[in-house]
Amino acid sequence: MRIYFAGAIMGGRENLPVYHHIVTRLKSLGHTVPSEHVANPRVMEQEGSLAARVVYERDVAWIRDSDAMVAEVSTPSLGVGYEVACALQHDKPVLCLYLEGLAVSKMITGNSSRKLTVTTYRDTNQLDRILDVFLGGR
Repeated sequence: MRIYFAGAIMGGRENLPVYHHIVTRLKSLGHTVPSEHVANPRVMEQEGSLAARVVYERDVAWIRDSDAMVAEVSTPSLGVGYEVACALQHDKPVLCLYLEGLAVSKMITGNSSRKLTVTTYRDTNQLDRILDVFLGGR
């Protein structure tokens, strides 16, 4: 399957190890992750020279062409929120993950879309189980 991964870039990189874990896990399960660069520590350098319109059009096309989205939403990010809404608008299943104990936007936690799953995790072992359940039905 083609899985779009969303994680904060401009909003902060505190969860980079988690992003890397998620992308590595998805790829190890045989999935394609067109947005795997989000988990790269040098993403700002790689994306810095690209025009905003180019990034927007590329990412929207990737979302549209993906089978599902996994979004790590622990770090507030306008871009990630936009990507989640875009995926739902394109009728894609979306898994939003955030670290247990954090407060996350009610625009995510209060959304009752049948295509949206929002859940917390404590550690990477639990994260792997959540990913397996989400992807198991796809």
